Amino acid sequence: MLGALALGAVSLGTGAALAHLQGGGGVTTAVGPADLAPSSPRPDERRAASPGASPGSGARTSPSPARSASSSSSPSASGSPSPSVTAGGSSSPAVPASVPASGPGTFTSARTAGAAVGSGPLRRYRVQVEDGIGISAADAAREIEAILAHPRGWAAHGRGSFQLVTENADFVIRIATPKTADKLCLAQGLNTRGEYNCETTEGVVVNLKRWLTGSPTFSGTPAEYRHLIINHEIGHEIGIRTHMACPGPGKPAPVMMQQIKGLHGCVSNAWPYDEDGRYITGPIVP
Repeated sequence: MLGALALGAVSLGTGAALAHLQGGGGVTTAVGPADLAPSSPRPDERRAASPGASPGSGARTSPSPARSASSSSSPSASGSPSPSVTAGGSSSPAVPASVPASGPGTFTSARTAGAAVGSGPLRRYRVQVEDGIGISAADAAREIEAILAHPRGWAAHGRGSFQLVTENADFVIRIATPKTADKLCLAQGLNTRGEYNCETTEGVVVNLKRWLTGSPTFSGTPAEYRHLIINHEIGHEIGIRTHMACPGPGKPAPVMMQQIKGLHGCVSNAWPYDEDGRYITGPIVP
């Protein structure tokens, strides 16, 4: 998921072409200078090395412009990721033959909301998808909502509660083409190089390439890799400021490890907790 660079890797998948963007799923907005205020950057490849927060530590250190002022599937013994989580039985986007490198820089907000899940401080979020990239904002929002509600996720273990909303959000999750993602992240001082995700003062920026094609270092489908993207970046969002390293050969990689940069003997993992509710941790990266 740079201090907040997401965990993607450089690999284009093969398969069906992008589906047509579904209409009626949201409202289109442009990203202007006010959306890109360069304060307190937190990316995944260059995040500042401040002390790492444990699962029970406090919330994020600085609010995003959209927030209130207060504010990786852990493999089984075989090492294979947990099944993909999608909401409402909707199908995941098909892996495209190619991913558009750039888009218009305008976004459609999902006009769908849900109930709060989890326990702990409530964090409300919106989901936006860049226009013209073939992804429904409503479908993406429901998929993200299901990831955050998973029993091995942050919400299920008292780390916080999350609610999908259409307004008055504390942070926003945006899915953007590589060029637009780079622009949004670079405005915070984060060099995502057309490949990575990042977490900024506004929330999470997901690189479309990573969302659709996954990572060659991850032993799972792109749909499963999306779990890692969301869980890693939300980990930063809730206050875990540092990254982790592999705890040992054959062990599941911590969700806060930059798995796109190599597993170093660990097994790819997309969830913060294992099936028994134990937090998957590792050495803090200085």
